Amino acid sequence: MKHVYILLLISILILPVSAQSILSQADNQYNSLAYLKASELYQKYLENKNLNENELLSGRAKLAYCYRQLKDTPNAENVFREMISSYGKDLPTEYSICYLYFAQALASNGKYKEAQDTYAKYSSIQEEDKRGVSFSKLYNNVGLLTKNSGSYKIEELTINSLAPDFSPMYYKEGLVFVSGRTEPLNIKRVFNWNDTPFLDLYFLSDLTKIKGKSASSLGGDIAPKSSVRKRKSVLGMDSYTALTSNDSRKVGFFTGSSYNTTMGYDERPLTDSEAFSKTLNSKYHEGPATFTRDGSRVIFTRNNYNNGEYKESQDGINKLKLYTSEIVNGSWGPSKELPFNSDDYSTGHPTLNFDNTLLYFASDRPGGFGGTDIYLSRFENGTWSEPVNLGPEVNTKGNEMFPFVDNNGNLYFSSDGRPGLGDLDIFFAAMEGPAKPKKSLNLGAPINSNKDDFGIITDTERTVGYFSSNRKNGGKDDDIFRFRREGPMYACRDLTILVYDEKTKMPLTNSLVQIENKNSSENIRQLRTDSSGNVMLCLAAENDFMLIASNEGFQNNTIGFSTSAFEDDRPTLLEIPLKKIEVEDELSADAGTEVKGVVLSQNTNAPVAGVKVFIKDETDGTVQEVLTGAAGEYTFKAIPGHNYSIDGELKDYGTFGKKIVGYTPEKDIDLSLLMFEKGAVINIENIYYDLDKWDIRPDAAFELNKVVDVMEKYPSMKIELGSHTDSRASARYNKTLSNNRAKSAKQYLVSKGISEKRIISKGYGESKLTNSCGDQADCTDEEHQKNRRTEIKVLNLK
Repeated sequence: MKHVYILLLISILILPVSAQSILSQADNQYNSLAYLKASELYQKYLENKNLNENELLSGRAKLAYCYRQLKDTPNAENVFREMISSYGKDLPTEYSICYLYFAQALASNGKYKEAQDTYAKYSSIQEEDKRGVSFSKLYNNVGLLTKNSGSYKIEELTINSLAPDFSPMYYKEGLVFVSGRTEPLNIKRVFNWNDTPFLDLYFLSDLTKIKGKSASSLGGDIAPKSSVRKRKSVLGMDSYTALTSNDSRKVGFFTGSSYNTTMGYDERPLTDSEAFSKTLNSKYHEGPATFTRDGSRVIFTRNNYNNGEYKESQDGINKLKLYTSEIVNGSWGPSKELPFNSDDYSTGHPTLNFDNTLLYFASDRPGGFGGTDIYLSRFENGTWSEPVNLGPEVNTKGNEMFPFVDNNGNLYFSSDGRPGLGDLDIFFAAMEGPAKPKKSLNLGAPINSNKDDFGIITDTERTVGYFSSNRKNGGKDDDIFRFRREGPMYACRDLTILVYDEKTKMPLTNSLVQIENKNSSENIRQLRTDSSGNVMLCLAAENDFMLIASNEGFQNNTIGFSTSAFEDDRPTLLEIPLKKIEVEDELSADAGTEVKGVVLSQNTNAPVAGVKVFIKDETDGTVQEVLTGAAGEYTFKAIPGHNYSIDGELKDYGTFGKKIVGYTPEKDIDLSLLMFEKGAVINIENIYYDLDKWDIRPDAAFELNKVVDVMEKYPSMKIELGSHTDSRASARYNKTLSNNRAKSAKQYLVSKGISEKRIISKGYGESKLTNSCGDQADCTDEEHQKNRRTEIKVLNLK
């Protein structure tokens, strides 16, 4: 018995020492950013039944933070929940950030109602941090971010491996992307964060070879019922969407993935992708990257390692830097640092604008708004300028990263500091100038999910593109996805119409507002203004409307409004003033003013006789009908302030018609009506394209909508869409490009309900230039753009 007591005493004495030893090991791994190993040790430490309240609180906080950094949100949620509930009262001030982390984990796991309550709790404690209020407000109606889900089709690409694959970037005719893939039986060096191989750049040379399969828009595991889900200790457990993949103690830099890189694991086929460059890829992280338009220069992210020299910050961490290289004799030359790098903070995620003069990137450099911010540097006098922070319209107290700039100069980026579906969401900010963003817009589902979504690239109309996400398998693997827009960019636009007295500026109650959808003859609504003179409605996206406001004793006012012209889905206020009818106005209105117009041939500009012209007063609904004489002239009476639509009818002729808004006798109004016939090239504003692109720009969509209208007006009308390019690039390339442009314009008309049998698309390349800007000609971009057009030829008209 004596020996038993001695053994019990020894075990009691040894137990605290053992717990302290485990805690010391865990803290060492934690401070070394080795979160996978630290999480296993903290789990073991917390199994000790003799820990006091403060020890439990500290241990659980660190374990939950490890899971957070590893992007294991189910386990993070469980540990934060246990930590908060078992403490029994508000957490001490130094732990208040855990409410924010708990809310973020809940949102990542799709538990928006509980996340809303937790964000509200956090905002009551940390009032200066506006994230709590903004996220809580969004989660009161998270459906705001899912209303456009039917507009996009999402595909998972077959180029994805079992390792992380992310941050695609266009390069020549293919994609360069970042991957942690390794050849079987060839395990690479790993870094301590989560025992995973370092990243390299890979290249798929032909976009047409990329295959996709349908993917679910929202992913993510639901947190298990058990307190802590055990993690397998496999070599892998990745988190790679990092700005500083193995460097920073700041939160929110990492997305999660999990794959087994043990000897002989079953790796997916690499298809035709290959390591991008042995010169650029080192034994540390490379990527993401961006390229100049001609492909001759690359700017890429890499750990602070160059020419065999490895450097660390003052606190012993190897940061990220931006490097550049150019093609020399067919191969990438030596890598050189950009001038604004630092050993003491990270700089990465580069993207160049259209003409390679602006570089956007992410950094946790001092002076920012939060974790990582988006910055801009200009190429001036042969070097990159001191970076400028893009400011609060983009950056927050959270993390903004993975910027991309489209050919119109507008910005895409990912953020966990702005209200979203969970983890990193992709946002869009239209730019008024290189460093002047407008308000940022969350792209919503299905491009965003409750997991990390980042690294988007796309065209100016967001017609097709690629992005990265770890939505698959509950957020355990970064993969590349493709999206195609199959509907309007935005489902509908919230519009408030204010009707008021033009003279007194007072709102007009009970005014009638008629809403006519010009894209649908059956879509007409009539609403009355409320006591504040307002009508509130949501108009279908990518449609054109006529809004007619009226009130007894006032002249009608008609205003056109198009939802195709907007680059976001933010609410809009439209004011419609009404002019009070005075006695003298009524007398003059009865008589009207006689005005003259002329009908001309669109091609020859010669007068056309015998045209029956219809003049409809859109204000009071009356119609006048006249016939043109030998000189093509016609006359009608117009009432000041009224709106008119003018149309013409003649066998084998057609017309786009003419609109007059707010007729004013004092103004010189063009009343010429143009008629076209079979064989004519319709003389509307030409449809232009950006250099090397074939997507439909907003200005082109506006003009193509006119073609839709006229083809609906003449059901037997058939046309040829002839697309033309400028002389830059080879004739063969331009021929292919123009064919793509013609097909794109045709597809737009078909999407609006025009039968494809009525449309022939043809690409002419550079064979029919409108000016002297041929090969070797010194022309401005504006002069070249006149050749990048689509002409519409009438093939049949009855």
